[in-house]
Amino acid sequence: MFLRPVPALDRPENPLKILRDLPAIWRRRLGTLALMATATLASLGVPGARGAEARSAPPTLLRLETDASVLVIGTQGSVTGFSRKSDGQEFLAPGQPAPVLSLRSGGTLHAPDSAAWDAADRRLTLRYGNAGLTATIRALAKPTHLTLELIEVTPAGAADLALWGPYPTRIRKTVGEVVGVVRDDSFALGLQALNIKTLGGYPENDEGSADRPFGARQTDFGSVLQAYSMDRSRPRSIAVWGKRAPNMPVPAVPGETVIGSKIALFGCPEARALETLGQIEVAEGLPHPLIDGVWAKMSPQRGRSYLIANFSEATVDEMLGYVKRANLMSLYHENAFKSWGHYEPNPKFFPGGVAGLKACADKAKAQGVRLGAHTLSNFIQTQDPYITPEPDSRLAKTGESRLTEAVDATTTTLPVASPEYFTNRLGNELQTVVVGKELVRYRTVSTNAPWKLLDCQRGAYGTTAASHPVEASVGKLMDHAYKVFFPNLELQREIAHNLARVFNATGLSHMDFDGHEGCLAPGEGTYGNELFALEFYKHLDHTVINGTSPPLSHFYWHINSYCNWGEPWYGGFRDSMQEYRINNQAFCERNFIPKMLGWYLLRTATCLSDMEWMLARSAGFDSGFALATSLEALRKNPESGPILDALREWEKARRAGVFSAEQREALRNPKREFHLSVAEGGGWDLFPFHDSADFQHESIIRQPGEPTAAEWDVANPDARQSLQLKMRVVGTSGSIRNPKLEINRSATLEIPIEIQAGQSLLLESDAIVRLYDAKGNPVKSFPLKAGLPMVQSGKNQVNFDCEFQGDTAPKVTVTFKTRGQPTRVGR
Repeated sequence: MFLRPVPALDRPENPLKILRDLPAIWRRRLGTLALMATATLASLGVPGARGAEARSAPPTLLRLETDASVLVIGTQGSVTGFSRKSDGQEFLAPGQPAPVLSLRSGGTLHAPDSAAWDAADRRLTLRYGNAGLTATIRALAKPTHLTLELIEVTPAGAADLALWGPYPTRIRKTVGEVVGVVRDDSFALGLQALNIKTLGGYPENDEGSADRPFGARQTDFGSVLQAYSMDRSRPRSIAVWGKRAPNMPVPAVPGETVIGSKIALFGCPEARALETLGQIEVAEGLPHPLIDGVWAKMSPQRGRSYLIANFSEATVDEMLGYVKRANLMSLYHENAFKSWGHYEPNPKFFPGGVAGLKACADKAKAQGVRLGAHTLSNFIQTQDPYITPEPDSRLAKTGESRLTEAVDATTTTLPVASPEYFTNRLGNELQTVVVGKELVRYRTVSTNAPWKLLDCQRGAYGTTAASHPVEASVGKLMDHAYKVFFPNLELQREIAHNLARVFNATGLSHMDFDGHEGCLAPGEGTYGNELFALEFYKHLDHTVINGTSPPLSHFYWHINSYCNWGEPWYGGFRDSMQEYRINNQAFCERNFIPKMLGWYLLRTATCLSDMEWMLARSAGFDSGFALATSLEALRKNPESGPILDALREWEKARRAGVFSAEQREALRNPKREFHLSVAEGGGWDLFPFHDSADFQHESIIRQPGEPTAAEWDVANPDARQSLQLKMRVVGTSGSIRNPKLEINRSATLEIPIEIQAGQSLLLESDAIVRLYDAKGNPVKSFPLKAGLPMVQSGKNQVNFDCEFQGDTAPKVTVTFKTRGQPTRVGR
């Protein structure tokens, strides 16, 4: 499952505010007060100010041209034009600052105030006035894109951050915030980070991370394109992972400075934007994964649905049979590994170890099915060898103190010099410290000096309690509510290699970077996310389809295969995170990511109509999905066969693109239901369902013998057919018993059941009564002893009654459903 996003503790600073601050810094160095005021007014949207600034644009220094676009840089080191080459259409937003590169030094962000160009060496030199800084950039023009690479800053080491842009554009219609591409109906502009030290987005905090790292962002005037690099070569103490670890000491990453930061800029016809991204990947040596020889982003296999279920060496053949019947992409194991960190196969399922898991993957491959395994990225479980019997020295620590006294192996109190890192409640689920080669859990910290960790459990997680001398380090380990620990950056690289090694050895070819946000734990922000994914990718010997949990980052976009966000645990089949799932379709579309609807549950009681409800949404959005189930559910669900067949046919029709735009619009509506069946002679018949108005009944007091039934006129717009309905009992207490319906004074249906307030009942053409709880989860089901009555085409008289129970009786709402005439598709 995907981890739910944790709400930000602090909202990131608005880049537009900083964007508006830049002109003042920039123009103050020119000493032109009037021009500064004009720029400030323009940035605030004051009428007339933009034209004044445009008239004072600095002279052109150089033009960089691709086959489709032109970038112009002025003598003050700003971008003064970004246009379409064919007709000169300008897309740079007027009246907005557009520095080629800004540098941060001494806590202040400096924009350039002058520039020089050496055509022979292709070097652009930017100078930063009173800041005393100079940046040298290598600028190259290629057929599809331009590249800008920071190759020198003087004085050396003076800049701790390099910011590309933000480059303001007029385009606002479609802003791909993660991929860094903005589009209107005819043209696209984009920025691509060309190495992992270059982060798409804006430096929103000291570690360099964001909920979604925005390579592009929509603004009131259009959009901006932006990227940056940070100097990580010096140790820092910063707030890490949404301030889960305040003032965390983060060690230096040797050689990781702003030098080498590199971006690509491009403009192209809108229809060629994705193709151009692929060409940039190949030209610049970026990850460019292939599926059967075709770029993954354009492969016909992209966005395919898959089955999530545990299997073993003994049951893999049966599970593969279900996957093949449904014609899904892969079979994905939820618990394939003995522990996360080393990723040895779980002996419960694979007693043959690596060989046993490989045999399963070989069977799947022979049938054209991928075999996948779930992990949580860099999460380290407490039973992993990185934790027990001796903890690895490279575990991530939020901070440390020192023992103020020596302790023996039995002491249950640890005296420490400072309580700072031990009292933090965020990221402190396991309350564990490391002392030497021992892990110690503590209950709490003394309330005043002398500071002590109290009620300690010595030798925790299978480590050995030992004596420790005065001044021994007591390090607070970074942890998580999932009862795991995390690595530092060096160990994180090793864990990525471990994961790749196991996938290579077994032939597994599908996984998710679930918990990818855990890669923030070393304190290096989004750089840590990018590095983990890249290390895994570089060490693979075959293509591995992969998804992620939020945040999806800019560089990882090149490695990523899909984003499948939406969990089934928080409501019924049709309710859990449904709005969130739908909103993600637009996010995926504007970022050139195959659309996916998230995870859905197939249980023992899941019915075909629920599954087809989801499949209609899938077809409407042209989105894949994951179906989580179990061997028991597949064996015991009486509708397993029809459900698997429906999966196969809906997916086949969706991927063949047989639905019209009007049909897709209807299929997206969560209030509509449809049925798809194979048609004789080829293609499919798409049947719509029509719901009646809601009819209500409540307890009323009548004189003895007077009927209490409600009388309803129910319209059936379709042909004569069996009665189908949904009944909801509305209220906070009480129940109803034995609901009874009389149809056209000629047929009676009584349902022997009690329905509690908040529950609902579904009755469909299969004559099975299904009861659901308030969250839509199945409670029980049973077949009717008698057949269903028929409803005629047109008007039907329905009398309804029931026995109300409770001091405050609930109300009943009944909705009737009929199946309409089909439309033939795909022939």
